[in-house]
Amino acid sequence: MENDTKIAASVSKGLLQSEELYRYVLETGVYPREPEPLKELRDVTAAHPMAVMGTAPDAGKLMAMLLKLVNAKKTIEVGVFTGYSLLLTALTIPEDGKIIAIDLNRDSYEIGLPVIKRAGVDHKIDFRDAEALPVLDHLLKDKENEGSFDYAFVDADKVNYWNYHERLMKLLKLGGVVIYDNTLWGGSVAMPEEQTPEIFKSGRQATLEFNKLLAGDPRVQISHVPLGDGITICRRIY
Repeated sequence: MENDTKIAASVSKGLLQSEELYRYVLETGVYPREPEPLKELRDVTAAHPMAVMGTAPDAGKLMAMLLKLVNAKKTIEVGVFTGYSLLLTALTIPEDGKIIAIDLNRDSYEIGLPVIKRAGVDHKIDFRDAEALPVLDHLLKDKENEGSFDYAFVDADKVNYWNYHERLMKLLKLGGVVIYDNTLWGGSVAMPEEQTPEIFKSGRQATLEFNKLLAGDPRVQISHVPLGDGITICRRIY
């Protein structure tokens, strides 16, 4: 348990100001029920030089609950990295569920693929190493896909978040949920620009613009959740 905490804390994007409080959240709300394949993939990802890109395990816990609440079976993931959120989804949806997973970097996906295969859920995954917008546009060409997806998760290039959103609003069914990662961008969205650390500047403006557009979108019910680097949950209402 102690080693688990050190690994997660070392790559945490959590906005909680106290490391001890974040550790408490992990030890009481995440680790006791985290499936062994997810723990294994989290450990594998911790050794990656870009481990910070992995889905925060506390955010993953909420995602698993939402997948169950909407009875998700047909899903989309834009941005995969090593596959923690992808594996979580595959473990949560039914045996005949499907995930269209899109990422330009197959190498990162293949780091987690052995764990996914050992978990026995790789048959649920349709991985496409491609840019996401053409894949989403291709899906929309088939009218049967419109309004047919239950759930989507987006953790990809921030400048295209709104472009992804527009397409997902057509692909998701009414009542379907899409979750966007990194929508609080290290807390920089609430910082004056001149005080923003250099590392956050490149994605800050795109994140601010996306959040503003979401706030004015009547098609969705939204909730900002300060887990990980901030996630925004959108439920399509029309």
